[in-house]
Amino acid sequence: MNRAAHLAEYATMDSVSDRDPEIFLPAFARMDDATLLAHFRAPRPVFYFPVPDLDETRPEKIAALMSGRFEFNGETRVLPDPVDWLHNPSDDVEWHILLHKFYYAVGLGMAFSASDDPRYAWRWMELIDCWIARTPPGFIAADVTGRRVQNWIYSYHYFVTDSPRNAVSAGFHRRLLESIHEQVEFLCANLTAARNHRTLELYAIFLAAVVFPEMRRAAFWREFALVRIADNIESDLLPDGVQCELSTDYHQLVLKNYLNVRRLAALNDIPVPADMDAAIVRALEFSLHAHKPDGIVPSLSDGDARSFLELLGQGAELYARDDLRYAATAGREGTPPAQRVAHFAASGYTIVRSHWGEAGQPFADAHYLIFDCGPLGAGNHGHFDCLSFELAANGRSLVVDPGRYTYSEAGDINWRIRFRSTAAHNTVCVDGLNQTLYLPRPIKEPSRHAHGSVRHKVSGPAPDAALRERVETANLALLHGTARSHVYDAVHSRRIVFVDACYWIVSDWLDAPSEHEYALRFQLGEAAQDAVQVARDHGPRVCSPGLLIAQAQDARVEVAVEDSFVAYRYGEKLAAPRVCFSSRGACAAFDSVLLPWRDAPPDLRVTHLPLQGESGAAHAVRRAAALRIESHAAGQDVRDIWFHARDDSPGEWRFGNYRFRGRWLWLREDAAGQVLRASADAAASLERDGRVINLAGTPA
Repeated sequence: MNRAAHLAEYATMDSVSDRDPEIFLPAFARMDDATLLAHFRAPRPVFYFPVPDLDETRPEKIAALMSGRFEFNGETRVLPDPVDWLHNPSDDVEWHILLHKFYYAVGLGMAFSASDDPRYAWRWMELIDCWIARTPPGFIAADVTGRRVQNWIYSYHYFVTDSPRNAVSAGFHRRLLESIHEQVEFLCANLTAARNHRTLELYAIFLAAVVFPEMRRAAFWREFALVRIADNIESDLLPDGVQCELSTDYHQLVLKNYLNVRRLAALNDIPVPADMDAAIVRALEFSLHAHKPDGIVPSLSDGDARSFLELLGQGAELYARDDLRYAATAGREGTPPAQRVAHFAASGYTIVRSHWGEAGQPFADAHYLIFDCGPLGAGNHGHFDCLSFELAANGRSLVVDPGRYTYSEAGDINWRIRFRSTAAHNTVCVDGLNQTLYLPRPIKEPSRHAHGSVRHKVSGPAPDAALRERVETANLALLHGTARSHVYDAVHSRRIVFVDACYWIVSDWLDAPSEHEYALRFQLGEAAQDAVQVARDHGPRVCSPGLLIAQAQDARVEVAVEDSFVAYRYGEKLAAPRVCFSSRGACAAFDSVLLPWRDAPPDLRVTHLPLQGESGAAHAVRRAAALRIESHAAGQDVRDIWFHARDDSPGEWRFGNYRFRGRWLWLREDAAGQVLRASADAAASLERDGRVINLAGTPA
């Protein structure tokens, strides 16, 4: 059928529809279609707000949609009129899901509001009416129904509630409300059991209840949703406020739905339990710290890398929190947060930041690191990235999480497996294996994936992860985490040290009873593509835009730059190199210095200091290291020493002119070799040439 014929057929649907009087309260059930539409277009004591998806409602996407070109996840398909809603033209089920979620309905409403062009209203009615006529309730999954209900109601705001002109047919309007009623009833009977999908479904029910109190079931929907939302917050958020799936992006999406519920309740004077507010505040605090200085939340585990500063602004207004307002406005308003090292114990995330833009420092230039030393997370969204991190400084993301790229396992290369793997992340990969068993399983139950298809699933426990030590002093921040995998016998220990708000030391120690191939990787951003230089004199030194990575010379360690990819948005991957340091043995050690730079790369040299253990013999078993770190930039010279017992055993050690008792030590010397500053573990002591040095850096 050509488009003109289809529109003619559609126009005949503008007759009085068959009514279900049970949908509305008696006063409204008696109204004909025109009177009902007039009621809903008139001012009502109902307050709500549209929440557009900024990407899915881009003007160019909506313009293409007007002529049948649908773009989702970077893939464009031309769909005929009428749309065959039950057929997926893409190999990726997520494309079909986005078609059915109707984010573009909101975009059509926005375009109509801006232009007053009735063609957008016709397209809106045409697509929704066609969907209603051809699609069974609950098609694909309940969460898809929840998103569609939300987006239909958001678009209703532009076309009906807040429209100065009547561009909607009365017959369509009734069919729309009847379908929303049917879909909300479906949601009440088919809620997802837990987690983020359940949250968005409950919010859809609550939204429909608030916007359409004229419906007979609205009061029931409101209480049904509110009670379960309160329960869901309690089960969904860990005690530290982080959403239980442990995806930094999914956390924001769940928080967004909770905030939408809370704002909607406040606008309409609907009371909520006090515990709900306390939980939302904890979730906001994680969101505050998770945002990088450039305003983007990195995509650890499944999700996209994007900004949710708007949520911090909403939280600031709801809860009168000046620290949230400060972060939401990049320091222009409010009060800086008190913490520069924020630890979230239940989820295992720790976030280190050099400053919050105080004292004239540019807010976006702060150093930032997020460290993942926690469990895999509930559901199936976690990546195999224990002890991984992301690093930013001077307005750049320098060592990045690769992202998710896709959920699809179709094609010659299974990109879902590749982006989820341990080898793709900023941690140590053992024998090319994932930290957690990940095996193909056939799809048995009805789901969004075809019955009988095969998808990989987590098939074993995640590593036993623990943050062993967390120290913050005036000179440094230190994090020490361990991961014991159930796939192999090597135990990974990682210390991350942030020195003098200037550079980072990442010390890795792998210990096993048998030999393994170890590969330490640092994934760089797309700006480093074709811009990485490797020097091997005096130890490997890798220079990329904004970052130097250096290690001391060690014949057992090889360095290479590998081809790789990063994905900040679903379906879009960018070429980006990764640096790989590799070694073979039962035990292996990597001590890496990461020095961010702004204008020109500084001179940086890392060397091993001769080290003796308690016996006085040269320490050859590699269970400790003493490094001299020297850099020169912009007329400033740095001479530091970093020592650590890799297995965390306290002992007595000699290096250079120093005699040290303890587990780890950082100190800075001047040109004459005098100690300027020092930090060490609590029980440590330090001597040089027989003189005791206190660990504040002043000779005793």
